[in-house]
Amino acid sequence: MPPRLHAWLPILTWSRRYTAQQAAADGVAAAVVTLMLIPQSLAYALLAGLPPQAGLYASMAPLLLYAVFGSSNTLAVGPAAVTSLMTAAAAGAAAAHTGAGHAVAALWLALLSGGLMLLMGVARLGFVAHFLSHPVVSGFVSASGLLIAASQLKHLLGIPLKGDTLPALLAQLPGHLGAVHWPTVAMGAVVLAALWAARRHLKPLLQRWGVSPFVADIASKAAPVLALVLSIALAAGLDLADAGMKVVGAVPSGLPPLTWPSWSAEAPALVQALLMPALLISLVGFVESVSVGQSLAAKRRERIDPDAELRGLGASNIGAALTGGFPVTGGFSRSVVNYDAGARTPAAGIFTALGLALAALFLTPWLFHLPQATLAATIVVAVLSLVDLGAFTRTWRYSRTDFVALALTFGLTLAVGVEAGLMAGVGSSLLLWLYRSSRPHIATVGQVPGTEHYRNVLRHSVLTHPKILGLRVDESLYFANARYLEDHVAAQVANHPQVRHVVLQCSAVNDIDASALESLEAIAERLHDAGVTLHLSEVKGPVMDRLKRSDFLDHLCGQVFLTHHQAITSLSAE
Repeated sequence: MPPRLHAWLPILTWSRRYTAQQAAADGVAAAVVTLMLIPQSLAYALLAGLPPQAGLYASMAPLLLYAVFGSSNTLAVGPAAVTSLMTAAAAGAAAAHTGAGHAVAALWLALLSGGLMLLMGVARLGFVAHFLSHPVVSGFVSASGLLIAASQLKHLLGIPLKGDTLPALLAQLPGHLGAVHWPTVAMGAVVLAALWAARRHLKPLLQRWGVSPFVADIASKAAPVLALVLSIALAAGLDLADAGMKVVGAVPSGLPPLTWPSWSAEAPALVQALLMPALLISLVGFVESVSVGQSLAAKRRERIDPDAELRGLGASNIGAALTGGFPVTGGFSRSVVNYDAGARTPAAGIFTALGLALAALFLTPWLFHLPQATLAATIVVAVLSLVDLGAFTRTWRYSRTDFVALALTFGLTLAVGVEAGLMAGVGSSLLLWLYRSSRPHIATVGQVPGTEHYRNVLRHSVLTHPKILGLRVDESLYFANARYLEDHVAAQVANHPQVRHVVLQCSAVNDIDASALESLEAIAERLHDAGVTLHLSEVKGPVMDRLKRSDFLDHLCGQVFLTHHQAITSLSAE
């Protein structure tokens, strides 16, 4: 088969050498992940504002399609906390604006997200994820974790709370405290404490009792399943639903239905309202998936293809839209569990989908008495691990501009909403990058005694020549910083009236665009009029190739030196 077909369909590569040993390892991993996904998928459907069975539906077809198109051997695709929160906000706002149903809006959101990712994968646009800087992602994820936890207070307290922002949710609390349902509070508190203790202490406790590290780790990961079973038994035995505790209720049995977002009168307005949220969900989901996939692949000296990941996630989201689901991505926790449980190929995802299908066929009647407080506690314990408030201190110490992007994203996500926070974070990152790169670091350099190295005169004891000014430009030159370079050279020459030669050390210049080329021509002309000659040193090959395609070198009065030391030595001799 053509190599290009294998690149587009990775299943053709790994399935040809699939062994019984790999199948056994994938089967064990799938069993563990299936146990974890049952409560998790139900909880994330609740977070997305959808019926619980939608979580099961969104965890089947996407896993099958990712196994065909995805490039990671261990990434487990399905509903995730942050994308579920974004789905709830976007689908709720679009449904209220257009009159469409919340579930219909979620289907459209999955379809649009999948289509956008698929198109980006076909066009090889995996690099667009780089526009989400780490501080922006960190601030967004931490704020989303707090927002998700706050949104679950209504299920943990048994009171009605509405709102997509932290101030809106907290402002309603005082007025509803008198309506708190204390049995629900007790259920939620017990499950919350048990899950938190299991996450922190169960694994080391089991290891102290002689349990193997692998079994202890799996037991700690499967704790939500035990909490689910015990809370169902308790709610059913005490008839807590009749006492006012909200339970999941009837969950339809069966495999996912074939669905297609209906094209009704409100569909054009709905698509328009969901297009930007779908793009943001695509970017966030892709960044999360690639980050997880790359980190896990590196542990086994494997690699993933970002463009193939876009196609795999795109197909997965389209599959979710066609089977009654909502937007999905590669989840961190389930992927780590899949890796730790020994998954060797994407076939583990196929086995997991089969396990969830069996659960949807035979286990859903048992979910009737599942308290919503249990699912809320599962969500809270999962998302609070995403909150990294220490990032504020670390980023402040390292970079004030990155701190601005982090704090702006964090604050606006909590105060205004997930879309506004993410867009503000991306916008601020780009603006701050433009600001930093528009004012590049330009060092006056001198020779380190006894060497051929040249360093900043402000940082090192160096030798300089009174008639030669060496300037090192630590940035590529383009339209945004070209004028700054002109001003800096002019100021330095004015401060050193005895200078007769200016040498621009270009060791850090990877590109010179047309605007910067005109600035270099202007600098050379102005210096020549002032009796000063401009020279270049250490120009990189690709940059020199572009300069040769222009007439800049023909009009340059100075020289282009291979090394900066050669330039200073030659000009000093003159």
